[in-house]
Amino acid sequence: MNLQVVYCNHQTADLSIRERLAFSSEEELARAYDELRDRFPNSEHVVISTCNRVELYSAQEDPEDAPSHQQLAQFFSEFHRVPLNDFFNDLLEQSGPAAVRHLFEVASSVDSMVLGETQIVSQVKTAYETATKTEANGPLTNALFQRALLVSSRVRTETKLVEGRISIASVAVGEFGKSIFSNFSDKTVLILGAGEMAQETLRYLQDEGVKRILVCNRSKERGTAIAQEFGGEYHGWDELTSLLGIADVIVCTTGATEPVVTREMFRLVRKKSGSRPVFILDLGAPRDVEVGVGEIDDNVFLYDIDDLEATCNKNRRLRAKELEKAQGIISEETERFMHDIYYKATGPIVKRLREHWHDISQRELDLLYRKLPHLPEADRSAVEKAIYRIVNKLLHPPLETLRVEAKDGTPHGLLDAIKRLFHLKDS
Repeated sequence: MNLQVVYCNHQTADLSIRERLAFSSEEELARAYDELRDRFPNSEHVVISTCNRVELYSAQEDPEDAPSHQQLAQFFSEFHRVPLNDFFNDLLEQSGPAAVRHLFEVASSVDSMVLGETQIVSQVKTAYETATKTEANGPLTNALFQRALLVSSRVRTETKLVEGRISIASVAVGEFGKSIFSNFSDKTVLILGAGEMAQETLRYLQDEGVKRILVCNRSKERGTAIAQEFGGEYHGWDELTSLLGIADVIVCTTGATEPVVTREMFRLVRKKSGSRPVFILDLGAPRDVEVGVGEIDDNVFLYDIDDLEATCNKNRRLRAKELEKAQGIISEETERFMHDIYYKATGPIVKRLREHWHDISQRELDLLYRKLPHLPEADRSAVEKAIYRIVNKLLHPPLETLRVEAKDGTPHGLLDAIKRLFHLKDS
């Protein structure tokens, strides 16, 4: 059995690389899974694609079926039409226990930009459900992702990582927003997009006293629902330019493949609206706002995902003790999962060994009963129980050795030796 992950995240690659490799919709992911199936037919796959990371998990029953790092990088390059040299060194790979541990850390928000943020576990769950829906995953990735969600739950309940400001939205509003505006009660907030990140950001802004909320979204149904939930106003996408001119805070979370707010568009907006302070928070991946927008004048304050890094590092240092507890849980669960996987690989041999000795025992019992046809039923039962105990005692040493050896990996050598010693044929 083999498990592996290739990934680039906020620690290994800048936003421009991550956004070029990101999968911006379920439809795009479905196409990616189709292509992965064609390229690697004996592999299971799950993709996690967020504003902070792009990760591809794969698993195979036979390690020889595993695609190489080069092959997986080639898939990203050809699917997204990005030259391999632009990102190859940023695309890291882990396999075996390291890959398992990596996912457990991701799901538990231990390697997130905002340590302890809760949104990532929802994103991991959604990624797993999408893979299931498209039948891209399988038994190994099912077991891996189900365990990852349980590990995340343990970390949340047994540590204090989730206390305080723990989400990207809360850090962005609390740290960046308050450095621009002393209060938000008289500010107009414009939300572009209507996804989970938009909702989370709106919750924090309302906690800070925001009263006027404008929601601009291409889907009228979705945009209206969000506006009603937060007591805001829905506006169609054709009103975007005019809305940009009246907003004090602009939060972009659209998930569009190209920037929806360009430098030229916003330059014209500022020409009409004047140079009052405006706080723009671009949480999109790929980027929703062109970088040049922040350079139009001194009162345009543009922040994106990468700008959160320094603040989040401070958050991480303050949570060092809780991080240590979380890492302990993850280490324990990684070891347990790998043991379960390795031991599961011995299952077919164990089954065949038991069946082999059961067949031998049954043949000998049948021979005995033919020689002693008048043996009372009670005596037959006693003989069968004795034979059963003897077989179990004979099997105990090899099976116990298998169990112990499986702690450190699938014991291929021992499995082969047992097959030869007991003349077990491949099924």
